[in-house]
Amino acid sequence: MAITFSILGDPVPQPRHKITARGPFAHAYIPKSHAIHAYRKAIASAALAAGATPTADEPLTLVIVLQFERPKSHFNKSGLKKTAPTLPRPDVSNCIKGIEDALNGVAWHDDQQVGTVIATKRYGENAVTIVKIECEKA
Repeated sequence: MAITFSILGDPVPQPRHKITARGPFAHAYIPKSHAIHAYRKAIASAALAAGATPTADEPLTLVIVLQFERPKSHFNKSGLKKTAPTLPRPDVSNCIKGIEDALNGVAWHDDQQVGTVIATKRYGENAVTIVKIECEKA
């Protein structure tokens, strides 16, 4: 079993939770307006459209390509600036976490089934997230 799908637009890293307290009770949350919510929905929808179904506790391999569009500020009249960074800013691990959470209950029962993760973060012509899910037993 192998499923591949893509989501157009810059990948969105999983943010840190905000904490609020009411009396002695604390509550951790991510604001409803954060882009991660729409990103997770897009990932889940694309996975379902590609035929993803929760597997029966099989170990899985997750291959992810996180491609970001270069900002215009990285260029000058003669092309790419020498001072332009070679890699996009978000941590690759934070981007992976959002994808894994989005696929819980969609491509697997729980992300603990993911035994191997191969992730690439880069700049490219178009912003896109490409995800491939493979069964390790195959």
